[in-house]
Amino acid sequence: MALLSVLLWFLLVVTAHVTDAQRGPRSRLILTEASDYHPVNWESRNTPSPQPGAGPEPGDRAPAFQVPTLDGKFSYDPAEGALKESLVIHAFTNKSGFLECLWSSESSLKSLVKGLPDRTQVLFLSLDDSAVSDALWMREQLHRAAAHSGRKEVLTQLHFCPVPVFALGNWIPNVLYYWGCMGHNCGLSQAVFTSDAWKMPIIIKRLDARYDWLMGRWSAKTYQLADAGDGCKPSPPLGGAVAWVSEGNCSFFTKVQSMAKSNASGVLVYSLPGNPIQDMNCVDLQCFLPLGIPAAMVHQEDSVAQALRSGQVVNVSFQTTPSPNFFIGVDQQGALAEMGWFLYPSFSFINWQAQWFEFSAGLQIKLQSPAKVIPVFDHVTMQGDKGAVATVELPSDLWDFDTLELDASLSCPGRRDSTCAQWDHTVQLFVCCNQLSPYCNTELGRWITAFRRGTGHWLTDVSPLIPLLDSNKCTFTMKTVPWAMPWVVSLNLRFSVSNQTGEGLEKLHPFRVTSLYSGGTFDKSYNKRYQPTKFPITSSTKKVELYAVITGHGSDENGCGEFCVTYHHFLINDVYNNTHKFDSAGSALGCTMRVKEGAVPNEHGTWLYGRGGWCDGLQVDPWRIDITKQLNMTDFESNTIAYFGLFNGQDPNPAQQPGYIIMSSFLIFYK
Repeated sequence: MALLSVLLWFLLVVTAHVTDAQRGPRSRLILTEASDYHPVNWESRNTPSPQPGAGPEPGDRAPAFQVPTLDGKFSYDPAEGALKESLVIHAFTNKSGFLECLWSSESSLKSLVKGLPDRTQVLFLSLDDSAVSDALWMREQLHRAAAHSGRKEVLTQLHFCPVPVFALGNWIPNVLYYWGCMGHNCGLSQAVFTSDAWKMPIIIKRLDARYDWLMGRWSAKTYQLADAGDGCKPSPPLGGAVAWVSEGNCSFFTKVQSMAKSNASGVLVYSLPGNPIQDMNCVDLQCFLPLGIPAAMVHQEDSVAQALRSGQVVNVSFQTTPSPNFFIGVDQQGALAEMGWFLYPSFSFINWQAQWFEFSAGLQIKLQSPAKVIPVFDHVTMQGDKGAVATVELPSDLWDFDTLELDASLSCPGRRDSTCAQWDHTVQLFVCCNQLSPYCNTELGRWITAFRRGTGHWLTDVSPLIPLLDSNKCTFTMKTVPWAMPWVVSLNLRFSVSNQTGEGLEKLHPFRVTSLYSGGTFDKSYNKRYQPTKFPITSSTKKVELYAVITGHGSDENGCGEFCVTYHHFLINDVYNNTHKFDSAGSALGCTMRVKEGAVPNEHGTWLYGRGGWCDGLQVDPWRIDITKQLNMTDFESNTIAYFGLFNGQDPNPAQQPGYIIMSSFLIFYK
């Protein structure tokens, strides 16, 4: 009976919800019964994938449900909601430092009310016994943010349920627990303090510093803790201890830099009384100065502070305890969907996922438009040197169509994101219709895989390249680097007729393709590889178009070619300069701006940054320029084109590890 009492007491302590002046300031666990305690570092373990059939999976239909809310009730009926609205479900718990910061950050709250798409509903739940007070607090936080942002109308899309998740009695708890996860946005990150002054450890929630700032990570070992005041100036050598410093008086960057100079193994910043845990990040130029130690923020813990002041040895270790998932989605087709990683505490990640639901719904509508559909790949595994290969017959009436779109999708071996490839790679589609043709194995389309997410689906217009399909039977090869983990590809060719209307409007068809330049290593010799090219124009030509697919990869000391702004110039007849500029490359949120175009949001990794002509989880759109008026259409042999690529207005000249440009460029002739 004594053991049973201890276990019951332990469960009560674990589930206890601590309330201070504002929701979320503290949540700790103090064990007071004597026993050996060994913290488990879950971050170093491989979490097994769930077994098929064990529960609901992404893509399954979300059943109808109804829950009470603070303002009445919220009802979801997929029969009514299909292709109308998406739903995001968020389950809060005060045991998470990540969620505490998410809900106490003004910028996070404002991002939700200012950026939530109109056709998205959000249901807020609580995993804790304090669901009523949690719901009231969450509603108050967002009502205040909406009032300050001048967007009170968004409040009709937000619903707050006072019933705890474990008492809902519908399918939602099953999905939240079955899709339980660890890492960014879920799992309970904790700091574990031990000392001879206590019989049992003290466990409190923590929030690690911003993922893209400090590359250092906590190891599985136990560290000694050392009081270093406010950490704003280097202290006496800490001998590899973790520095215990207060917030305030200087920036987080200054604290970590000072403690690194003091030979600390890491930094724990504790909040001042009544303050929430904050998102520790660098600012401006600080972000370019490397710091090699980890850091995290926790709440002030009196027992730890007292032990340090009295000269007691305090040790600290770090663990992540699995939790239910905090976010799940239902798209506008009524299908359950994972929400991906929230790489830092901001409701912007909900907005981005909701934007992708909008894109996906719009894409489904586009795919209902009339077209002759030629299947190429149907859930074919793409891996290794060969990739995915298929030979298909093309329509005999190809000349009747002036539009060719690639309906392509990439999915993963399993239905969960956890089964997806861990890195982003370039995927290219090559076509060969005649083995003797110089255009055999010419690139027809290009995509970039998502970073551990399996939701990519795109429609890419490649109409100018229809002349490459010059036979009734063509072989298509889709491939990425041979060492990449497998992707499952689907591809349909969609032939259709464009809506060219208007009196006197002449319908033109591409009839000839001339290949131009192909990129290469972006170094001081890059532009020396290419010479001006003369090209003929036949008397039947009515229009000439420049068509290019260009992406920059790799990273030298300037971030080129992936993260630097480069200019790609195509000079016609030594007079007309046509420039393709990667102006968002290296920007902090450049690729988030393209979620509405189909960029997969909430990937694992730095998917948010702008890139050189591409984004993770997105098609590479062709760059098309009508150059007809730049040409001499009467002297058919006098036209020339030249290409050069520049960085900072000059030829690239990296000192180390040059990047490279992947380019397919063509002249397209119409008649």
